[in-house]
Amino acid sequence: MTDFNGRTIVVTGGSGGIGGATVRQLVAANADVVATGRSREALAKIAAETGCRTLEFDLAKEDEVKGALEGLDLWGLVNCGGFGGEIATPMDTDIAVFDKVIAINTRGALLATKYASQSMVRLGNGGSIVNVSSQAGLVALWGHISYASSKAALDSITRVSALELGKYNIRVNSVNPTVVMTPISAWYWGRPEIAGPFIESMPLGRWATEEEIAAPIVFLLSDGASMITGVTLPIDGGYTCR
Repeated sequence: MTDFNGRTIVVTGGSGGIGGATVRQLVAANADVVATGRSREALAKIAAETGCRTLEFDLAKEDEVKGALEGLDLWGLVNCGGFGGEIATPMDTDIAVFDKVIAINTRGALLATKYASQSMVRLGNGGSIVNVSSQAGLVALWGHISYASSKAALDSITRVSALELGKYNIRVNSVNPTVVMTPISAWYWGRPEIAGPFIESMPLGRWATEEEIAAPIVFLLSDGASMITGVTLPIDGGYTCR
């Protein structure tokens, strides 16, 4: 098993599905995990389950991100906090929703990276950042104009950050998951007319699990990935290889 030897790793969206699975796997790998989010109740639940530390803040507000992360001694960051937005075409998209998706998924991840990387540089021990992107950032999906834009931009942040931070031995990578079928995602992806063609187009032919997304995140954080930076890694059952 990977052993993080007590390294401190922040997981934004750490009380959610993929975020929660990542927290569990990191704690099991001996990391000092700080789960963050906006729901005090949800954070308390994951803390009680895993023993992780927690921080409550809003990714859309720079003063809150700065107040939580500035000066925090840490080695790693997982940008997992996100907002799905809407299912809409370019013709009928709600620009207010678009702005919120970008504010959380893209701007929020950049804010967390900004203050986390300052800490890593200050400590001088290197580090690793993993951005949780999406297959929607790699290929076009119907109705995903806002979400796809936010994740494609996040992948660009990954590449530029990897370029800029490499000299400090800080690695930055993205994972690009396919759909994890949850009660939240089922309202759209569970529709037969949507699910059927999608699954048929995927070589592995099934939905991903939260644990299947968390495991590559943990790998990319680990020393086993010490020569990997600047990549966007599909975790999509082969969907984007079509």
